[in-house]
Amino acid sequence: MMSITRMVKIKIWSTNVESLNEFMNKIVDIVKKTGVNMRGPIPLPTKRLVVRTMKLPHGEGKKKWEKWEMRIHKRLLYIATDERVMKQLIRVRLPPDIWMEIEL
Repeated sequence: MMSITRMVKIKIWSTNVESLNEFMNKIVDIVKKTGVNMRGPIPLPTKRLVVRTMKLPHGEGKKKWEKWEMRIHKRLLYIATDERVMKQLIRVRLPPDIWMEIEL
């Protein structure tokens, strides 16, 4: 009979892709050291938030527009439920520009 393992879904997102990848590598190293089953990290589509604003008018003439863009990079990771791994993940310091959501 096959045993069904429960998986923990971890969703991590950030506007800074370098710090996101560095943080994901820390988590993957912890999981690999314990030998727990893992799927991912799965890169999700990058969300682009674009805001157009009108530049201050400089006399008569054409309207000038400025475009501001923020990109949100996301990663998804599935880890088999294990108490040791979860305790170690809780101890990892979360950088200020990264958000993490853990779903059981």
